[in-house]
Amino acid sequence: MYWRKSVWSRALLGLFIMLVFSAAAASATSYTLTVTVNGTGSGTVTSTPAAITCKPTCSAAFTSGTQVKLTAKPATGSYLVGWSGVCKGTSLTCTVTLNANASVTATFNVNQTVKVLNHIIFMAQENRGLDHYWGALREYWRQNKFADISYDGLPQFNPTSGAAPLYGPPPTNPGCDPNYPPPSDCKLDSNSPKIASYNLVTQCIENPSPSWNESHVQWNYANPISTTPTLDGYVYTSAHDGRNIVPAYHDTNGLRSMGYYDGSALNYYYYMASQFSTSDRWFAPVMSRTQPNRHYMMAATSQGYAYPIGTNSRDQSLLTAKTIFQELQAAGISWKIYVNPKNTSCASNPTAQCLLGHSYIQDFQWGHTIPTNYPSHLVPMSQYFTDVQNGTLPQVAMIEPASPAGLDEHGSDSDQYPIDIQLGAQYTASLINALMKSKSWKDSAFILTYDEAGGLYDHVPAHTAVSPDTVKPVDLQPGDICTTTTGPNCDFTYTGYRVPLLVVSQYAKKHYVNHTAADYTAILKLIETRFGLASLTKRDAAQQNMTAFFNFNFPPWTTPPTPPAQYTGGSCYLNQLP
Repeated sequence: MYWRKSVWSRALLGLFIMLVFSAAAASATSYTLTVTVNGTGSGTVTSTPAAITCKPTCSAAFTSGTQVKLTAKPATGSYLVGWSGVCKGTSLTCTVTLNANASVTATFNVNQTVKVLNHIIFMAQENRGLDHYWGALREYWRQNKFADISYDGLPQFNPTSGAAPLYGPPPTNPGCDPNYPPPSDCKLDSNSPKIASYNLVTQCIENPSPSWNESHVQWNYANPISTTPTLDGYVYTSAHDGRNIVPAYHDTNGLRSMGYYDGSALNYYYYMASQFSTSDRWFAPVMSRTQPNRHYMMAATSQGYAYPIGTNSRDQSLLTAKTIFQELQAAGISWKIYVNPKNTSCASNPTAQCLLGHSYIQDFQWGHTIPTNYPSHLVPMSQYFTDVQNGTLPQVAMIEPASPAGLDEHGSDSDQYPIDIQLGAQYTASLINALMKSKSWKDSAFILTYDEAGGLYDHVPAHTAVSPDTVKPVDLQPGDICTTTTGPNCDFTYTGYRVPLLVVSQYAKKHYVNHTAADYTAILKLIETRFGLASLTKRDAAQQNMTAFFNFNFPPWTTPPTPPAQYTGGSCYLNQLP
């Protein structure tokens, strides 16, 4: 009996020891993963293998060596700021290999919105189309090692593979039959040469016309009110006008209309459009010239005017439409219009009353109340630099083009006063660079565009649009296109042609191209969205609100880039091409 008892005792002792060691071994090969959720927003974290579903804190044990995939799911209105602990980064997933106890924190914050923009500054320079000005961007990207992304500029600069659109031959327009030189009008026929897109050397060109008739002939030379745009009338309109103005232009064959600039000429713009946000579907609002387009920029309508005020008996009155500044004033939102008085009588007397005569706000009845009621809102350009430096920018600001100073990039109307685009680009750079170096950078956006395409070739036709107020053109001249017959582009239901766009902000997406068709009344929609204002007309109501150009949660440019100085050594001549 004793022997048996001893044997059983030893067996039981061995079993006990084995169980103890097994338990110790099991505890040594299992580790705990603890997950915490915090931040101003909310969200959940789950795991694969399934064991963790937590909000705000949970933990689970996993066998040593297990790879645990954590997935963050932000709640509506929140975003994942990032992971900390054994997980890092901002991806919605992370993987942890457990070889020890570990902790992870997922931080969710409430989504940042357009309300982080406390200052929206917009500026339109003059008369430059997208293909003409920024059409060689993809060439610039290859030369300067930017990633190639889709951008619909001039087709000869597109790659043969990769993001659409792909390479195409330089576009052409029919030129004037050489058998009919001046003083004959330009004639397009079977003897017309093909005028191909080419690189301009001169930084000064004689101004082509973007007016109502020219814009429609550019749409389709043979049938300007056709539903089919052929975009073959650019050379003709430039030649026709060049031969018929007094004195006649040097370029009587309209060749200037097919010219473009590249990144060597406009190095500042090409750099900034590559770093920040731009668009290849950004249009002027009207198939006509500067004045009606600028009316849309401030009021989303020209109230039927296709020409400048005073062109004929039907457009003598100032506009009564509500402007964005009027709406801002009523809502208690601060605003200013900055005017460059150089080469004007206002240079020595920059009062609001004097500056009004150099601002397009003068075309509105309400604009004439500004010098009396809001004189501090219409100020000289020097005040912009003071406001930028002191952090006293208004919530919304418009910068008028420095036309009297010759810095608006407009084509040259006179051989006596050639306009050098590089000087205009240098001037614009001074405005943007001042903002990037200031305390205002952290909550501002600067939007640069052009008032219309200037009669310069673009391979993308004007786009359908919403009529702002159902008012049809009221001031077409006798014999104008659309006065005797009508067509789809005879109303304000088409935009003008494409123009460049640059969105500069610490929140602007890096190297981003927006492809949504819009005209620049979208700037008004952005302002309305930011400050909770009603739309001015049906036109701005129909636009994108431009928030797609920004990343408000993760600002890409907290430290702005250092752009190159705009080159100003290019040739400037008008008596020849290129």
